[in-house]
Amino acid sequence: MERKRVAIVGAGVSGLAACKQLLERGCRPVVFEADTVLGGVWAHTPECTTLQTPRPMYQYSDFPWADSVTEMFPDHRQVMDYLGGYARHFGVLDCLKFGHRVLGMEYVGVSEEKVAAWEEWGGNGGAFGSGDGEWRLEVANADGDVQAQIVDFVVLCIGRFSGLPNIPSFPSGKGPEAFDGQVMHSMDYSKMGSEKAREMMEGKHVTIVGYLKSALDIAAECAAVNGTEQPCTMIVRTKHWNIPDYYAWGVHISKLYLNRFAELLIHKPGEGFLLSLLATTLTPLRWIFTKFAESYYSIPMKKYGMVPDHSLFEALVACLVAIAPKDHYKRLDEGSIVLKQSKTFTFCKEGVLLEGESSPTRSDIVIYGTGYKGDEKINNMFKSEYFRSIAVGSTSTTLPLYRECIHPKIPQLAVLGYSESLSNLYTTEVRAKWLTHFMDGGFRLPSIKAMQKDVLVWEKFMKRYSRGYFRRSCISILNIWYNDQLCKDMGCNPRRKNGFFAELFEVYGPGDYANLHPK
Repeated sequence: MERKRVAIVGAGVSGLAACKQLLERGCRPVVFEADTVLGGVWAHTPECTTLQTPRPMYQYSDFPWADSVTEMFPDHRQVMDYLGGYARHFGVLDCLKFGHRVLGMEYVGVSEEKVAAWEEWGGNGGAFGSGDGEWRLEVANADGDVQAQIVDFVVLCIGRFSGLPNIPSFPSGKGPEAFDGQVMHSMDYSKMGSEKAREMMEGKHVTIVGYLKSALDIAAECAAVNGTEQPCTMIVRTKHWNIPDYYAWGVHISKLYLNRFAELLIHKPGEGFLLSLLATTLTPLRWIFTKFAESYYSIPMKKYGMVPDHSLFEALVACLVAIAPKDHYKRLDEGSIVLKQSKTFTFCKEGVLLEGESSPTRSDIVIYGTGYKGDEKINNMFKSEYFRSIAVGSTSTTLPLYRECIHPKIPQLAVLGYSESLSNLYTTEVRAKWLTHFMDGGFRLPSIKAMQKDVLVWEKFMKRYSRGYFRRSCISILNIWYNDQLCKDMGCNPRRKNGFFAELFEVYGPGDYANLHPK
């Protein structure tokens, strides 16, 4: 692979892992990063943002955290230091081109008609196809100069939670134009820096739209600045399982959901008859586990009418569980954060109008914590209308990625970091090992038809268990089962524990894949 030209787009946790794995196989990729720093979404987060995953579960398998980091949930600065240390240690920094934005790309050398007719990925099931096709990237540097970059393979590591904000739409005359105050998205808030953000919010009526991680973090900072004198208002359109920690009645919920035994309680993609029968038989036990955890986490939520309509299990399947900032429920009790439920809202001169309220919620600043358009961000990378039409599927399907990273109909390209888990970093690392082993000729992909069939099997799983959140491409509840498929593809033993009971009941983590050497 030494002579192959490989481009990685994005220098977040996925881009760094992909680059490191390629370097180990003798390939020297170029990593285009639009920002001036590495880290992806971690480069710009509110000061109070911490990991959602316990530190031992959020690390690369061959690069432990520094001894000086003792917090169970390190903050964003510590995470940035960790990622920077990883990049320096493995020589990844030398491959990065900061301030270089990929504006678009097109597949050249093979006609779209021929690509669409292929029965094997790339024409032969190999990473680089027949050698006739290549990608032409348009890359703009910090000065705006645009150059073409020709490569044999592209790894998209642009993530889902940055870059293209999801902005609510409003009827004419009832949007931000009717409001006298300031409106921004959490992305813009994060880029301000904590000091400027505090200055902006001090003494102001702040309203935040949303009730997941970004919205919660900004509300925590607002409450710390203004206290009960100018309470921060949160508009909750959908109630979520925002929990204080991962312990329910003294039991770590990973014991209930994140081991092989827990996966036996679920119908898994591609399972055989016996596993299917076992999952059906044990389904009541999964229900008991969920009710046990919900009975604990719902206690403070009931006080404010915030118990979600969906179950905790469904939230875990869709990666829609957030660790609330420290003292979140205490701030609700003291009144420095006020929750208001409303499916829709509009703007007026004084603030925002909510469903069922005749008077507006007075606001000086409105901040959208409404997420990002990850699908559209992937689509925008392609210049071809054909690739745009198939890249992310439709609103009624999951993102059509085989093994969560290969589109069956788009050759010589992989997507890393779009699919979530409860421990994105080490999941991405295993996926990067799988990808680079494939790129190095370790195995060939199944036929396009077989890959599409596999995608549909995983889609069926998501639609069965995640209610309406199937497009979130989350593998958290089946993280071990998913990694098993990658291990088998690489010729590795998927059983990573010592002993029957350890294999069945212990939680899998980065250390279990530290000595994963593809054959």
